[in-house]
Amino acid sequence: MDIWTAFLIGFIGSFHCIGMCGPIALSLPYQDVTKAKTAGNVLLYNGGRIVTYSFIGLVFGLIGQGIALAGFQQWLSIGLGILMLLAAFSVINFEKNLIKIPFLDKGFKKVRQQLARLLAKKSQKKQTLFLVGVLNGFLPCGLVYLAVIGAIAMGNVFKGSFYMAIFGMGTLPMMLSIALIGNLVSLKFRKNIQKIIPYMLVIMAVLFILRGMNLGVPYISPKLIQDNLGVVTPVCH
Repeated sequence: MDIWTAFLIGFIGSFHCIGMCGPIALSLPYQDVTKAKTAGNVLLYNGGRIVTYSFIGLVFGLIGQGIALAGFQQWLSIGLGILMLLAAFSVINFEKNLIKIPFLDKGFKKVRQQLARLLAKKSQKKQTLFLVGVLNGFLPCGLVYLAVIGAIAMGNVFKGSFYMAIFGMGTLPMMLSIALIGNLVSLKFRKNIQKIIPYMLVIMAVLFILRGMNLGVPYISPKLIQDNLGVVTPVCH
């Protein structure tokens, strides 16, 4: 899966996620004497989120690498594509299903408790803003799980981490604008963006499935070559 899809998921998804992340972003003590310092505070918070996303990508990239080394890279790509199709047609909801798992639900509640404690302090300390971002990155979010699918598909621990970092960077423009100029995105616009997301999921799902079919079509379904170490490399020409 190409890295650019990570930024696309983050950027388009950020319009939809304003409803969840926006209140947290607006409640943080961002504002400073200058716009530059305010922007610095925003980047600290979002830097924390990106660190968390990178860690999540590292974990799931390792899983993807293990599957690839076992020789199941093609089936992994097809399987992940099918999962995306199910999500696109609302057959499966990753967020709702995950919070039904007891130990994950307990973990999410602890994260929320810690977030509430930090936000109540209204502290502008750099470490507090960064930690709020780190914790926020662990909150349940369907778009994050979509990006995780892409990280797994990378089939490499470091590429998986990088994929998630780029996803986080894709959310930066909207998160930065919220802090600096407020939430100017109307509810109607967010609803229109939300209508686009299923189509984006379908397109990405088709790309995943075609990639797994190993058709030898440059950039769309490149031939996958596995070397002696089990590392799978797409050949685009």
